[in-house]
Amino acid sequence: MRTLPLLALLLLTTPVLAEPIVGQASMIDGDTLEVRGMRIRLHGIDAPESGQRCKDAAGKDYRCGQAAALALADRIGKRVVTCDPRDTDRYGRVVAVCRIGSEDLNAWMAREGHAVAYRRYAEDYVNAELTAKALRTGIWAGTFLEPSEWRRAQRAGGEDTRPETVTPPTGKSGCTIKGNISAGGQRIYHLPGSRDYARTRVNDRAGERMFCSEDEAKAAGWRPARG
Repeated sequence: MRTLPLLALLLLTTPVLAEPIVGQASMIDGDTLEVRGMRIRLHGIDAPESGQRCKDAAGKDYRCGQAAALALADRIGKRVVTCDPRDTDRYGRVVAVCRIGSEDLNAWMAREGHAVAYRRYAEDYVNAELTAKALRTGIWAGTFLEPSEWRRAQRAGGEDTRPETVTPPTGKSGCTIKGNISAGGQRIYHLPGSRDYARTRVNDRAGERMFCSEDEAKAAGWRPARG
């Protein structure tokens, strides 16, 4: 049996990176574009769905999915976008990081509060999301369902089947320790990077809050999370 040279094996097994997709874009929704006839899903972020509603700072319903799409459309305008493919999703869409010049549009959407970091697939834009949350921009100004939770609720028969909301913290900007109240009433704080940090949501209406230091959390009667 003939053995292929090492270089030939490398060429056969190394994936070839797709060329950038360049052109004018049309909006499908807050995290999906169409460029040159190709559907492109923005990598690492998840924007509210087209039919999704959120509540603003005054508690008034508004179409946050539509607002996200319009914000992205306004940001791009008639300018040319360059999308660098990362993957292909199960719907056949190209998953990519899209830019206008040097500006990362994925990051801009998360930083302006028009989308959340899609931690299920990547953590590239977690810091951008935390900035929006601290400044209470976009959806973080009020309350909302995570887009993935909203989709799950729709599949289960309606948004009201999942009433859990995400609310912005009332603590000082830049404080990153999450104070959560468990189902049993225990007051527990989660440090950035800890096991349950990413999935812990702070609901200040339930008495939960953000802390700037462990000493502050302990002084307020909260204990560290186990594990």
